[in-house]
Amino acid sequence: MHTKNLARFFLFASIVPALIAQAPAAPPTPPAAATPTAPQAARRTPQSPPSVVAGIPVNYDEAKVGTYTLADPLLLDNGKPVKNAKTWWTKRRPEIEELFETQQYGRDTGRPADESFNMTDKGTPALDGKAIRKQVTISFSKDPGWPQLHLLIYLPANAHKPVPMFFSFNFSPIQCAVDDPGITPKEVWDPRTNTKVMPPQGRCFFGRIPVDKFLDAGIGVATYYYGEIDPDSLNEFPYGIRAKYLKPGQAERAPDDWGSIAAWAWGMSRAEDYFETDPAIDAKRVAIHGVSRLGKTVMWAGAHDQRFAAVIASCSGEGGAALSHRDYGETIAHLTAPTRYPYQFAENYAHWGGFPDKAPMDANLLIALIASRPLLLQTGNADYWSDPKGEFLAEVAAGPVYKLLGKDPLDTDVWPEPKVPILHDLAYYMHEGPHGMVPTDWDIYLEFLKMHLRPEQ
Repeated sequence: MHTKNLARFFLFASIVPALIAQAPAAPPTPPAAATPTAPQAARRTPQSPPSVVAGIPVNYDEAKVGTYTLADPLLLDNGKPVKNAKTWWTKRRPEIEELFETQQYGRDTGRPADESFNMTDKGTPALDGKAIRKQVTISFSKDPGWPQLHLLIYLPANAHKPVPMFFSFNFSPIQCAVDDPGITPKEVWDPRTNTKVMPPQGRCFFGRIPVDKFLDAGIGVATYYYGEIDPDSLNEFPYGIRAKYLKPGQAERAPDDWGSIAAWAWGMSRAEDYFETDPAIDAKRVAIHGVSRLGKTVMWAGAHDQRFAAVIASCSGEGGAALSHRDYGETIAHLTAPTRYPYQFAENYAHWGGFPDKAPMDANLLIALIASRPLLLQTGNADYWSDPKGEFLAEVAAGPVYKLLGKDPLDTDVWPEPKVPILHDLAYYMHEGPHGMVPTDWDIYLEFLKMHLRPEQ
């Protein structure tokens, strides 16, 4: 595969979809009686944003957001209020989870009966002696033709107890995550040929993790390449894990079958299966992290698999932590347009596109599913496409669930300025800049993880 073409693929997979639109925001106005206000003015003015994407208009004007009412996370489907934690866990939470499974992300298959772990690197000193490196191949079937997950792990070399983990999955193969010649190189998916190819040496564009920062804090690091589970492209369903679970005679997925985001999240849960077997890892203190569409993925992974101890979602936007009922930036209709990302979601999700939005689920309910575990939403003040204000408002609206469960919500309904973190059990941080991460975001992550995972120092 030519280097130039590979570069284009990486750009497509991890940047272009997220940067498709960034537009100036008008001074905010109250979005609805049901939501708090954020009186700050616009903070950045990007260049020439598109006003139409996939033939669908895009709104960046706070005055045109419209009014909306969010579903109450503490109101049962039968109209009765949730007054205690028991009712939340046994009745209301299952109702909400069922809604997201059937209408947004799709139903996955659960843990494979033939899942197995092959330690290809059982523990080798690495990174100038600071780390112990492990490499694990996770298989889901005895059939060698099935996808496999290749997990890269670094543990603090001086650890005397099981360590908490920062589990960040990647747009690139594992050798692109860390500068370590001991990593066994893996392939990247090529959508032109529907095959996996080895990236040319030195052509890793994205996905570097500052492992040293976490090791110094007593936190291990793990990562895998999302394309190993399911290719990230419109017409490549036959080559991913979801196709392996089609029922006999089934040619296409059912309306509530899992999309790629649920498949990638399923892969994270399979890594957690391994963590539970490793005595050097505290599987009850694993924080998951992803950016953009992988930010959407960790939102669902954290909501769907309660074994994860904390979630850090970077710029997850529409389909993740941003409110869908708020007509700003990307919408359900943009996401599920036939030429864009319908494969990432259950087919049912497309039914809810368009305004006024009548979807029964929204990001405040998704955040409520993560309760009572810590959640950090990290975004950028110029990422208008992903609606950073909409992510903040979703956390505010989910706050009552955290309070019911004895946890600390944001404790404010005023949208903070950039570089002013709110690090409670519900946490929010907005850097100055566009979509994705900037180097200083790592320091906020570490502060958040130290508060909630309490690593040994």
